[in-house]
Amino acid sequence: MAYTAKQIADYLKGEVIGNQDVSVSNFSKIEEGKPGTISFLANPKYTSYIYTTKADIVLVNEDFVSEKPIQATLIKVKNAYTALASLMELVNKSTPQKSGTESMSFVSETAEIGEEVYIGAFAYIGEKVVVGDNCKVYPQVYIGDGVKIGKNCILYPGVRIYHDCVIGDNCIIHSGAVIGADGFGYSKEEYVYHKIPQMGNVLIEDDVEIGANTTIDRAVMGSTVIHRGVKLDNLIQIAHNCEIGENTAMAAQVGIAGSAKIGENSVLGGQVGIGGHITIGKNSQIGAQSGIISNTKEGSEIMGSPAFPVKNFFKSSIIIPKLPDMYKQLNALEKEVAELKNRLQQID
Repeated sequence: MAYTAKQIADYLKGEVIGNQDVSVSNFSKIEEGKPGTISFLANPKYTSYIYTTKADIVLVNEDFVSEKPIQATLIKVKNAYTALASLMELVNKSTPQKSGTESMSFVSETAEIGEEVYIGAFAYIGEKVVVGDNCKVYPQVYIGDGVKIGKNCILYPGVRIYHDCVIGDNCIIHSGAVIGADGFGYSKEEYVYHKIPQMGNVLIEDDVEIGANTTIDRAVMGSTVIHRGVKLDNLIQIAHNCEIGENTAMAAQVGIAGSAKIGENSVLGGQVGIGGHITIGKNSQIGAQSGIISNTKEGSEIMGSPAFPVKNFFKSSIIIPKLPDMYKQLNALEKEVAELKNRLQQID
């Protein structure tokens, strides 16, 4: 379906600069723009492409000022990236949606299934499960006994949710994610490990998105808690009894050890490791591959392994490649100092 620049601008509450009647039916990256598509400019690094792109419409921020003529029609909005997301969401909602229960799926007679729910082939829904309205349970999803899932959730193929876990409204869980597996809990007697039963569950609040092959372990007692608005990338491990604060985002391969607490509105880069029983202050920024072994304060910006303030980390990173030469210079200076001491002793 095609949309004109005027229709798009009206929806986004933006301003058209150029031909308001030009129409588009697809999206493209600005550096790979094609006729009949809409693109966007949010990162200044890509500014040069706006003068050469073949896209017919480009979303730009309100403060954008062109330095030379632009062939594309511009739509000025408050935030080009957010506007693009809103537009893509609109298009996505207009596509045909699956509904109904496909054959070869299993739904327990004691399960409560809401209205307009899609259940794909080979999905399994256990005893006393609750699935809210407008949910989509794709093929080969496993939902264990006693699980409660809110409204408007999407469980992509191969998701596994163990017994008694709770999922809020508007959650998205991608393929291969495992929610509620046993936490890594053992007591050691000499050289033998004895398993500690993991009696708790996982509680995921509203508006959470969980990436492919991410795992969130159930608590020993109580709940492992993922608060409202958290966004988790692929291949993340969250251990038992952790608590992830509201609107926190984590990039791929982050590992959170047991009973750690991550403050709200924090951002963790790829491959960050958090030690057990550690508290990360809210609004923290942790750089990629950092190793956190102690509590951090609110608003911390840290990096490294073990991590330390990000400004000091970057200063140290500049110095590290120079260390071999500095070591040679230090040895040479030590020899010179030793020679000077010898000469002074001879004078005395």
